[in-house]
Amino acid sequence: MADLIVTSLGDYLRVRRGKVSPADVGLPETGRRRVPGLRREEVAELVGLSTDYYVRLEQGRADRPSAEVLDALSRALRLNSAEHAHLHDLARLTRRATAPVVRRDVLRPALRRLVTAVPGAPAVIMNDRNDVLAWNRLAAALMADFPNLPPRERNMARRIFLDEAARDVHPDWDEAARNTVGILRMAAGRRPHDPDLVRLVGELSLGSETFRRLWASHHVCEKSHGPKRFRHPAVGEVALNYETLRVPGAEHHMLVIYSAGPGSPAEEALNFLASFAG
Repeated sequence: MADLIVTSLGDYLRVRRGKVSPADVGLPETGRRRVPGLRREEVAELVGLSTDYYVRLEQGRADRPSAEVLDALSRALRLNSAEHAHLHDLARLTRRATAPVVRRDVLRPALRRLVTAVPGAPAVIMNDRNDVLAWNRLAAALMADFPNLPPRERNMARRIFLDEAARDVHPDWDEAARNTVGILRMAAGRRPHDPDLVRLVGELSLGSETFRRLWASHHVCEKSHGPKRFRHPAVGEVALNYETLRVPGAEHHMLVIYSAGPGSPAEEALNFLASFAG
């Protein structure tokens, strides 16, 4: 099952060059192509490498590409900041067999107190496996009944892909699903042998055809900020915006706060839920 999440640098390069057309990088279309995307020799030319060296990179026979080479590959393949970071993560995996074991499900008491002290806005603390480690009362009222869920089920990836009610709770389910997979891919690039992550990806792969398809796309993203909609049986659809604040440290903990515009229907909905959440 561990093979589900292990991705080599070469695998990622092959997937990414297949997503870039010659026109995207200012190259002329020449002849028929058996597969979409750039040819190996075209990537090598853009980066300033020999074709032989680039082929060895894709085949896993070239050790320790420099940061400069990785940055040039990132530019040639038009990677965004999250994809760029993932490329470097995969390159680092070729240089070390194991990484230090860090507990990602243990939260400092002060952080737990911090999230419960956030007033007037749903707030959670998550790790990069999508485990919800702490929440305030408004988050529990709007998103899920976290206090009464078993710890294993306090995971947003499981809730998105394996909960039959997920499409009702998340009107923007397609985007939420894609972003969730992207966050897990980033985590897998950092820690491909994390046993909890391996088990999670295996469970989701067995339980959801959509997860399998999205996972195979090698999409990566970081949780950052943007709009987010929820649907609640008592207040209907609630349109919020979220911001992600990262906690320094190897645990990759994130404080995510969802806010409503002043005087908006969403603010009224949150006020109503807060009156019952106590």
